[in-house]
Amino acid sequence: MAELTYRDAVARGLAQEMRRDERVYLIGEDIGAAGGVFKTTPGLLDEFGPARVRDTPISEEAIIGVVMGAAMTGLRPVAEIMFSDFFATCWDIVANQIAKTRYMTGGQVTLPLVIKTANGGGLRFGAQHSQSVENWAMMVPGLKVVAPSTPADVVGLMAAAIREDDPVVFFEHKGLYASKGDVPDRELVDRLGTARILREGGDVTIAALAAMVPRALEAAAMLADEGIGAEVIDVRSLVPLDATVLCESVSKTSRLVTVEENPRLCGWGA
Repeated sequence: MAELTYRDAVARGLAQEMRRDERVYLIGEDIGAAGGVFKTTPGLLDEFGPARVRDTPISEEAIIGVVMGAAMTGLRPVAEIMFSDFFATCWDIVANQIAKTRYMTGGQVTLPLVIKTANGGGLRFGAQHSQSVENWAMMVPGLKVVAPSTPADVVGLMAAAIREDDPVVFFEHKGLYASKGDVPDRELVDRLGTARILREGGDVTIAALAAMVPRALEAAAMLADEGIGAEVIDVRSLVPLDATVLCESVSKTSRLVTVEENPRLCGWGA
């Protein structure tokens, strides 16, 4: 067992899968020698070389177009879009091409790719770098969407995402990069579509995602002081969604509160 930061867990999850499968490679802006603008890819260039850790120009369209073609021809690429807000510049490829190719080819072409990105606000990066856009991705049929809240979940869900045969959008939260948690030393592989109950209670269900999970746990502790039992669920995966865990909890508590950074209108809680 080792204590890792959330950002170190990203590198750990990527390295685990790159060692396991030589078809996995990483591509994005400043991910090589610089180790990523958020320092989530340090050491990967030294270990795997420039053929598998590729720096690109500032063009999200080029990055996403390249990984789409690579996935179609047998590789399992991981693309980094520096800030999730920048999906707006390459959304046509993500939503109209990547998400639909397997369906349009009757399953003859799969796109086993991951798009990882820094998501969320509260860190004074400016309005164009501080959005929480997981609702953009979850509304597009054909995309799977995950957003881990702990270092261990980062490693396990990254492995699951890379091994998935459909495209996965992997949201890392900027506000969690410095947070720490225990991560087992062994290989970790989680399962997409699984929520986790972090605190049990019988009065209200609180469903939270990413950086809102620790806030929900803090709120639950405050409620406990008032005699209110809040059950806290880390949603973890929006697509597929673990409706079983959520519905079983709400059938017990009869109340549901979602804690999210999305816009109130058509956020994931809706």
